[in-house]
Amino acid sequence: MPWFLTAPGESDILFTITTIVLLLVVFGLGVVFFRLHSLPERLGHKKLQFEIVAVLCLLSLFTHIHLFWVVALLLALVDLPDFQTPLRSMAESLNRLADDGKVEAPQPAPKPAPPAEPGA
Repeated sequence: MPWFLTAPGESDILFTITTIVLLLVVFGLGVVFFRLHSLPERLGHKKLQFEIVAVLCLLSLFTHIHLFWVVALLLALVDLPDFQTPLRSMAESLNRLADDGKVEAPQPAPKPAPPAEPGA
């Protein structure tokens, strides 16, 4: 008689093994799914666009629209240039240049003293 056939009243070994394997496979696939789903967030963690990537990943998770995940992955892989630092530096330099070439404005005239009282 084969090993997977059970006698009446005994536990089914094949069913027990199949149940354990199925639970492990489902748990493993869930872990792989969530690790894959968080891939764009892990790739774009130290970048300027991290918040956008995180929001797109959450949208794709809750709406099941996979285009959000693809866009988040592409956005995480692309390094956006930092425009703010050079522009701020240029603005500060122009401000210093404008202050250096500026002619000093004349000082306002002092206020006259109140008139003296007669007979004092």
